[in-house]
Amino acid sequence: MSKQVWKPSTMLNPVPVVMVTCADSEGKANIITLAWAGTINSEPPMLSISVRKERYSYELIKKKGQFAVNLTTRDLVRATDLCGVKSGRDMDKFELTGLTAQKASIIDVPIIKESPVSLECVVEETLELGSHDVFISKIVAVQAEEALLNEKGKLELEKAGLICFSHGKYWSLGEELGFFGYSVAKREGIER
Repeated sequence: MSKQVWKPSTMLNPVPVVMVTCADSEGKANIITLAWAGTINSEPPMLSISVRKERYSYELIKKKGQFAVNLTTRDLVRATDLCGVKSGRDMDKFELTGLTAQKASIIDVPIIKESPVSLECVVEETLELGSHDVFISKIVAVQAEEALLNEKGKLELEKAGLICFSHGKYWSLGEELGFFGYSVAKREGIER
């Protein structure tokens, strides 16, 4: 296999695409679509989001220090795209998309009712990097759709129809190819 050398760029693909909810001090909510979000720590549970400073949601998150990451699905792909190309400065994105703002359990920012999983976050630190700032945040609560829980209470997120973003396009997730540890499972008697 032959490869070309290119200039440095953000070619990590695919990435999760999420709708992040935030609000101003009066409670006016907004939704921003981000593809630069990721898990960064287990104990305590933490994640990061990267936001351009000129985006409307940037100041809302910076001032309030709270936001929610709402996972996206095939059913939410149009709303996900709209929230990424329209500005909350000009419109109410909940109204535009028909999504429902639902009260969060801990933070003072709404979550998206239609999202299968919402992670309530509190900003711990902001890293100024250049085009984007990274909000390093603690996950203080998770709300999961009850219909995705099996009879033992285990979350079966594969049933949610999650999507990702790769090289400018939205993709639905496909078939399972394995599970963590499957490469050694048969030899070592690991069961799923």
